[in-house]
Amino acid sequence: MQRAVLAIDEGTTNSKAILVLESGEIVARGSCPVETRHPQSGWVEQDARQVWSSTVAAIRECLSNGPEVEIAAIGISNQRESIMTWDRQTGAPLGPLVTWQCRRTALACDALKAAGDEDEVISRTGLPLDPLFPATKVGWLLETHCAGKPAGDICIGTVDSWLIWNLSGGKVHACDASNAARTQLCNIADCQWDETLCRLFKVPMAALPQVHDSSHIFARTSGVDGLPDGVPVASAIGDSHGALFGHGAHHPGDGKVTFGTGSSVMTTLPEFIVPPKGLTTTIAWSLNGRPTYAFEGNILVSASILPWTAELLAQEDVTALLELAQTVESTLGVMLVPAHVGLGSPHWNSSARGLVCGLSFNTGKAHIARAAAESIAFQVADVFEIVEQNSGQGIGRLFVDGGPSRNPFLMGMVADFIDHPVIVGESAEASAQGAAYLAGLATGLWPDLETVGALEGHGRQIAPSIAAADREHARSEWRMAIARTTLVTE
Repeated sequence: MQRAVLAIDEGTTNSKAILVLESGEIVARGSCPVETRHPQSGWVEQDARQVWSSTVAAIRECLSNGPEVEIAAIGISNQRESIMTWDRQTGAPLGPLVTWQCRRTALACDALKAAGDEDEVISRTGLPLDPLFPATKVGWLLETHCAGKPAGDICIGTVDSWLIWNLSGGKVHACDASNAARTQLCNIADCQWDETLCRLFKVPMAALPQVHDSSHIFARTSGVDGLPDGVPVASAIGDSHGALFGHGAHHPGDGKVTFGTGSSVMTTLPEFIVPPKGLTTTIAWSLNGRPTYAFEGNILVSASILPWTAELLAQEDVTALLELAQTVESTLGVMLVPAHVGLGSPHWNSSARGLVCGLSFNTGKAHIARAAAESIAFQVADVFEIVEQNSGQGIGRLFVDGGPSRNPFLMGMVADFIDHPVIVGESAEASAQGAAYLAGLATGLWPDLETVGALEGHGRQIAPSIAAADREHARSEWRMAIARTTLVTE
């Protein structure tokens, strides 16, 4: 019987599962949607129970679609910066899963900035004070849903730790270094929870999970519907980090852009570098007790602008919207800034809101459609401009993944505006594949990084084709639109 890794990719909108053979071939897939709630403007949350049930459903579908195999290991990639609390005794969630998109703690972040705490936080975590990151959300959960409960009875966890908890039958409370690094409670120099940060954010260390390497046998399955007991849960990694690893971007300067609801732009670094304004420094993954660091820019609204614009313009779907966008050669000066939940990297303005500007009587639906598409590429270019200025090594191979990466029109815009070729990953499941490779390394299915690197194929390269003057003119108009977005919030 063939051996395979079952890889879970628990994302913002869907839970997915894939089955990866020793050859690296994906032989089965499963998927189940995850519901999102918006109880107030800027608030975004999910039901942790439904996150788990959708994961189980995705696993069941995947295994039913594939050949009979021996599951050698389970790997996890997951939506990052989403946080929850649950009862250590019963496993029942205490409050909602507060997602990475949620802005409910913007005022708490502002108060910490006003108190002069941001520089200290950045020096320890590589992350600015922003409601994207979980530390202030943990404070909100503890105050709102855990008041009076002893710290020893509470589990605080990122999504990987919630899945590990449930896969282990409630026996193991643990997470990996890449997810811990995104909480703003972890000192990324030593990959451990930081007492100073926990005091600042009023988070009890006793409630936090144990931190391990990304490739590590965290637990073994126990009592999971559809899975045999005893299967090693052998990796956990944030989804964007998983994609970077899955592409084989193991050399300093290599990077990737993951396109989804938001986008993550990430490039590996030779060592820890305190991030410049607009970027974060993070742990990409940890192997054998050694972290690999990366610069990252987090874009809050990326591909999710497309269905919103399609509905606004009465288009049937995103495909129709992009076909409409290609009927014109320019936007005629129209700019759409998708700051619907604020601006992420490199602007970090949580108060900003979406803006369409440059309208005239010559403007038609096609120009607005193209402006929506261009906004995805402009945001990536803003991040890469700062990466190139501060990494000290330039950009190496640049991979793109996620659903929008399959669209040559969109990826051509990205290559044009960053002035650098992009390589389209052959697999649409790069995050899950990265988790699978890490799990296979932990269990000996694959012996080393060289073997893993040879498994991943890559698609075609898309080179820039726009004239330099046209690129600079377009980016100048974009910068003015960003400035107007900022003015709207003042």
